[in-house]
Formats: sequence, structure tokens, C-alpha cells
Amino acid sequence: MSIATAGVDSPGLNRPLITLAIMLATIMQTLDSTIANVALPHMQGSLSVSLNQIGWVLTSYIVATAIATPLTGWLVDRFGRRNIFLASVAGFTLASMWCGISTSLAETVIARVFQGAFGAALVPLSQTTLLDINPREKQGSAMALWGMGVMVGPIVGPTLGGWLTDSIGWRWVFFINVPVGMLALWGIWKSFPADKPGRRMRFDMAGFVSLSLAIGALQLMLDRGQHLNWFSSVEIWVEAYLAGFAALYFIWHTWRTPSEQSFFDYRLILNRNYVTGLLFIFVVGLVLFASRALIPTMLQDLMGYTAEAAGWVTAPSGLGTMLAMLIVGRLVGKVDLRMLLAIGFGITAISLWQMQNYSLVISESNVIWPGVWQGLGLGLVFVPLSTATFATLSPEMRANGTAIYSLVRNVGSSLGISLVETLLTRNTQIAHVALTAHIDGRNPAYQNPAVASTYDPHSALGQLLLNTEITRQASMIAYIDDFWLMLVMTLAIFPLLLIIRSPKRDVTRSMPELTME
Repeated sequence: MSIATAGVDSPGLNRPLITLAIMLATIMQTLDSTIANVALPHMQGSLSVSLNQIGWVLTSYIVATAIATPLTGWLVDRFGRRNIFLASVAGFTLASMWCGISTSLAETVIARVFQGAFGAALVPLSQTTLLDINPREKQGSAMALWGMGVMVGPIVGPTLGGWLTDSIGWRWVFFINVPVGMLALWGIWKSFPADKPGRRMRFDMAGFVSLSLAIGALQLMLDRGQHLNWFSSVEIWVEAYLAGFAALYFIWHTWRTPSEQSFFDYRLILNRNYVTGLLFIFVVGLVLFASRALIPTMLQDLMGYTAEAAGWVTAPSGLGTMLAMLIVGRLVGKVDLRMLLAIGFGITAISLWQMQNYSLVISESNVIWPGVWQGLGLGLVFVPLSTATFATLSPEMRANGTAIYSLVRNVGSSLGISLVETLLTRNTQIAHVALTAHIDGRNPAYQNPAVASTYDPHSALGQLLLNTEITRQASMIAYIDDFWLMLVMTLAIFPLLLIIRSPKRDVTRSMPELTME
């Protein structure tokens, strides 16, 4: 008996234990997408490598996850969901232990590749499992629970990582996964019914290689572009060409290959609900995840926050997300889907409007409350969107569908983060030049003797202090410009809501149907 075929009323399913086990696995995987970020400086010193080299600890994990994610549907069809879940959790846990005991950069990067590859299936499989074991009227609440695991993990990651790194050591950033993974493994072993592989899908080697090359090259380009000054680097050009040609070949190959023999089940793109959901989740990743990536660096680089302190200030946004998801899970299917999405995007726009008023002298509350509002907005968007996207997919298509859904969200967030980081660097340079043009003896600030003596442009120390302050001010202007851009992009999402019709509700108030005009 498999979860997908047992039926939601089957007495053989231990739903609480299944839910607990897969949520532990989900949180463990999503936590690792950010928990290692704050440990990089400590790892750099311990492993005796350069700043550019230590970046591969993050890049290797991101690329491996992106390449392995589309494999989820085929692996489940070939080996069964229970076996893939067990192998993924066990492999991720062992790879985490390997990361913790690594003594060289090469060893750490290889371990991170295995960690990303084994963990790639956990998020899409947990989503499709929660959809399968819950009746339609409870799928909104199930997606709220799943969304909390997916969203809260990356938010809590920097805070937990900073505390572990400062208190115990950077290796515990990875060792923390071991007890969680063992508990999740036990829960899956005890609660998941055995299922027989369907083996309906043939492995399409050409499709897999071309898609993997396209995704891997794109992720490398987005992750390393800012460090290599984008297209002034030969590496970025090579990655861009590889991504483009591989993507075109994959589309051509998939178009001419029968669906039962193709690596990608293109019947998914014929489902209007699903295609609309992919469009929205890409925009959500592009706008909302990118804006969240700006705050910790701003606090640490410009305002002297430690990594742990910055984590504690930004953590309340996760509470906002959790609160919104708890509320909206009960509203899905009862309230117009467009209204929930509009309210969520509207609250997000308000939070970004507050952020564009930031300055170098803001208090902690000025950071906390816009973050809480943004968390609320994201929670109101994420749950109904996730629920409605899969409302009309058949159970046998969900494993493939959730894998592509997770992939599109990750690509959107990678693209958004690369965009804001690039604009941050360039706008800082532009603002620096503009501010420097006003530094001369006629500037009213130099009428203050203290300012004139401290920032004397004719002394070496004065020039150094002056350049440092101008750079801080220019960086703050660049951050505000990024928040403005995120605000405009959020407001631009609203016309897309016209694509969605009002949900149709039956007498049981089951899942809404989402269709395109």
C-alpha cells in the first residue's frame, strides 16, 4: 500500500508521525540553505583558504540541489516514495556529518555536493506527501504547516548558525543535523507504508543531462557573477552559453519525445492551475526572497551588528510568517483566493515602503516591525498559492510537479538575490561619486570645526575617515534603491491577479479551482 493510493481515510496511516517525520526532514534541509552562511569566515580561517574559494561551500550545495531536484519524480517512480525518503534522509545526515569532520576545502565541497544531492528530494516529497495524506478540505492547513517548514528554516538559519559558530564552533553547524536526521529517519521507517515502484517512466538520459547542464550553469552564473564582475569574466560567458544552449536543446528534445519516454512530463504545462502557480512562485522567489537577503548584510556591514545580533533582529519576521500561515491555512477554500493573495502582496508592499525610509541611525524596532509585516505578507501569499497550484493535479503527477515547483522557486530566489546584489554594488559606486563631488571647503558641514578637523581632506587620516563615511552613506543609498525596486516589483504583481478567476467552492468547501482566463 502506498501513501498515494491508500486513501485519506485509510486506518493504516499514522498521519501525526508521518507529518512529524517529514517536517523534521524538511526543516533540516531548508535550514542548511542559510545556516552555513555566517560560519564562512570561521571556516575560511580553519581551512586556510581565500574568500573566493570558501564561497564554493555555498555554491556546491546550491548547484547540487538544483540539478538533483528534477530527478525526484523519476526516482519515486523507479524505487518508491518510502525508499527515496529513507535514502534521502540517511544520505543527507551522513553527508552533514562528513561536512563537520572535513579537514580541507576539497573534502568539504565534495561533502556539500552529496548533502545537496541527497537533500534535493526532501522538500518536494514532503509537499506531495502532505497533499496525499490529507483530504481536500484540510490541504490548506497541510500546506500551511509545510510552508512554515520551508520558510522558517532559511529565516532561523543565520541566527542558529551564528549562535552555534560563536558558542561551540563552525563544525556544529553541520553536526546539528545528525540527531534531527536520525529522528526523522526513525519516524519515516515506522510510519511510511511500503509502496511498490510504478516504473512507468523511462529514464531519459539526454533530457536529464541537458536539463542538469542548463540548471547547473545558470546557478553557477547567478552565484558567482557578482564576485567575477559578471560578463567581464570568461567564466560567466561560458556558463551563460552553456545554460542557454542546454535549455534550448532540452526544450527541443522534450517537444519531440513522447511524454512516457521524456524526462519531463510536459502534461504538467497543460494544467492551467499548475502553470499559473509556477508563474506566481517565480515572482515570489524573485521579489520576496531577494528583499530578505538584504537586511542581514546591511546590519552587519553598515551598523556594526554581529552575525548573531543581526540574526536575532531579523528572526521575528519568521514569527510573522508562522502566524500568517496558521491563520490562512484555515481560510483557504473559504475566502476568495485573489483576496488572500492581494492582501499578502499589499502587506509586503507596506513593509518595503517602510524599509525605503531606512537610515544609518535606525533603531532595532525599525528593523523588526517591517520584517514582521513582510513575514505576514509572505505567509498570506505562500499557503494559498501552494495549495491551489496542486488542486487539479492527479496524485501520480504530484512528485514531478512539486519538484519543478521547488526548482522554479529556487531559481527565482537565486535570480532575485543576484539582481539586488549587483545593483547594490553598482549603485554604491554611483552614489559614492555623487557624494564625493560635494566634498570641498564650501560644504556647510566644514563650517563645524570638529568636522573640519576629523575629516580634513588634506591629511591622510582625514582622507581615510572621509572615504569610509562616504562609502557608508553611499551603501545606505544603494540599499534604499534596492528596497524601492522591490516595492515597484511587488506592486507590479497585482495585475497578474487578473489571470486568476474566483475560486469555485462546493458544498463541502473543498479546495478552490484555479483557472486562467
